Amino acid sequence: MIRYALTCSDCHHDFESWFASSAAFDDLSGKGLISCAECGGTHVAKQIMAPSVSTSGAPRGDSDEAAAAREFLSKARDHVARNFDYVGDSFADEARSMFYGEQDTRPIWGETTPEESQALREEGVPAAPLPRALTPRPPKTDKQVN
Repeated sequence: MIRYALTCSDCHHDFESWFASSAAFDDLSGKGLISCAECGGTHVAKQIMAPSVSTSGAPRGDSDEAAAAREFLSKARDHVARNFDYVGDSFADEARSMFYGEQDTRPIWGETTPEESQALREEGVPAAPLPRALTPRPPKTDKQVN
């Protein structure tokens, strides 16, 4: 059995789940059979995790490498939040508009559907998924305030 830290790309809910193996997770995920308990979305991905290995006689604790990795990821998320424009679900339209010279190029991040992502790849628009560990929380909309 293997435990994965998971995240929902739709609502950004973080949770954990157990799987028989890594291949079992991949199979279930590929079939869209893993869903978020919060929103029911099936865009669920594994988070970056450090293995938990303990040796006899040695207390389990934070290694220098794990602390350095967390610090790096935190700084990278902050960099994206401060220097990239969040465009939400308009990402595909914004990226395409910049690619075709309809607007100035600037760093952006947001969401796409799998179909939009595939269309961007087919058109040659340079866009790549931002790993969950580097993705800041999206800013709240006016509807979410209060």
